[in-house]
Amino acid sequence: MDYVDRMFGRQQAVNLDNVFKFTDLSPTVQKHLQKVYLTLTCALLAATVGVVVSVFTGIGGLLTMLGFMGCVFGLLALQPTPQNLNKRYLLLAGAAFCQGCSLGPLISLVLATQPGVLLTALLGTCLVFACFSGAAMISRRRSYLFLGGTLSSAMSLMLVLRLGSWLFGGRALVFQAELYGGLLIFMGYVLFDTQMIIEKAYRGEKDHVKHALDLFVDFGAIFVRLLIILMKNAEKREQDKRRRR
Repeated sequence: MDYVDRMFGRQQAVNLDNVFKFTDLSPTVQKHLQKVYLTLTCALLAATVGVVVSVFTGIGGLLTMLGFMGCVFGLLALQPTPQNLNKRYLLLAGAAFCQGCSLGPLISLVLATQPGVLLTALLGTCLVFACFSGAAMISRRRSYLFLGGTLSSAMSLMLVLRLGSWLFGGRALVFQAELYGGLLIFMGYVLFDTQMIIEKAYRGEKDHVKHALDLFVDFGAIFVRLLIILMKNAEKREQDKRRRR
């Protein structure tokens, strides 16, 4: 029995069985998705621990970013075999922890200036993620896989815009485009990645650790962008109130 089964037990699996009843997915794919989402939950918990550690200790930045990349590369380098399963769990947890530490400075800023938006951003991210992931599961197979090329092109465009802003200016405008455009892009990636996970599971590729990592990246990207948007909107409302006085 792996770490996920030990941590969550059979009761959670039964609850997830009820969630997947409204889909047309095969039992084997449903079981795979259960493992993916339970592993994703563990990764999010590890990221939360990283955020707390960063807020209280101040660690974060380049070191944790390199730690995240190292753990991800290590995870991808290990073959998804039963012998490597626990190692890959630890690497995923390490990557999530480092990512949480990297978010610590942003979370500290939000807590110091606009603490009310933190819970709103978290709940909003969970709602968006659940809706888009659920839509991908109940939709016709492969119906959103066409988004892969479009989303990759959009990400490339964002990179070009960022490089252009460094050379020619206009960073504020490009930042806004990256913020709102990136939010839409990663919402699309939730649809795409969920259906890609389902399609791979039908083909026999059931690497639930790697699939959880894909969704973890999507979740984190949506959360960060939504948090910044809400924080900026709250600051703008406060500035408007001060001007009226």
